[in-house]
Amino acid sequence: MNPSNRLLLKFTISRYTSLRIRKNPHLGLKSVNTHPGARQCSERDIDDLPKKYTSLTPLWFLKRAALVHPNRRSVVHGSVQYTWQQTYRRCCRLASALSNYSVGFGSTVAVIAPNTPAMYEAHFGVPMSGAVLNAVNIRLNASTIGFLLEHSSSAVIMVDQEFFKLAEETLKILEDKIKTNFKPPLLVVIQDESVECNPNNLQYALAKGAVEYEKFLESGDPEFVWKSPQDEWHSIALGYTSGTTSSPKGVVLHHRGAYLAATSNVVVWGIPEGAVYLWTLPMFHCNGWCFAWTLAAICGTNICLRQVLLFFTFERFRLQVGSI
Repeated sequence: MNPSNRLLLKFTISRYTSLRIRKNPHLGLKSVNTHPGARQCSERDIDDLPKKYTSLTPLWFLKRAALVHPNRRSVVHGSVQYTWQQTYRRCCRLASALSNYSVGFGSTVAVIAPNTPAMYEAHFGVPMSGAVLNAVNIRLNASTIGFLLEHSSSAVIMVDQEFFKLAEETLKILEDKIKTNFKPPLLVVIQDESVECNPNNLQYALAKGAVEYEKFLESGDPEFVWKSPQDEWHSIALGYTSGTTSSPKGVVLHHRGAYLAATSNVVVWGIPEGAVYLWTLPMFHCNGWCFAWTLAAICGTNICLRQVLLFFTFERFRLQVGSI
């Protein structure tokens, strides 16, 4: 077996064995002394013994990837490339920076962005701070986004530079609706130097008072000590329907569900360790069906795309895979 998967498999087997024992007490250990002259001891079931329990969370996958393959490429976006160690430290910075703004358990952070490194990092950095990630569908209009931002009580909005004006329009709608009780969220604008982006949009956002994403990360601690959730049923992400028949409906994903879905992807799709994954599926769609966490579990490489254009997509994939 590949050594990089040994820790994950050992943990999974131990939990599976524990579950089998609890389901069938007759499989539990019993204290029996067969020596003829020994004092007879009463039988003890596994449930009578001290228990060790750790909540399941996909955040472990990132820490493990940084330890097992620190120098393997984790994220590729055009000329921008990061290793797993760098991604882990960037996510720690993001969690720390959010914590500095009193964002933590009970808070929601919205991200309005396509498949970029910042969107990927948000899937770890936001829950590492204790907050819930709300990955927003960039195809929705301002009024619909306004509804879900209000419903989720998002304290921070991380927005790609190309969608800043959409976020601005959304906040104007909320301000007109809520009026005196409106408390504007912290706006963090994500710079992208891809050819598809207009640099004037970044300058516009900065002039409006938004904090640039890389500057925001610099305010965080790369050695930030994050904590796993006390309860694996705590929320890790919040998604919404498109609202085609009525107002969007919120769907909550918990840490346990994200962990199990991420590991199930490996089995169901037969993904090998260290696979290279081209992001054509938007991460705002059910958190990329949990593949954002799956790629960390297998220590693979994420190739990000702002948009899917057939020739451009496969040509970039060919060039970037060749450089890995």
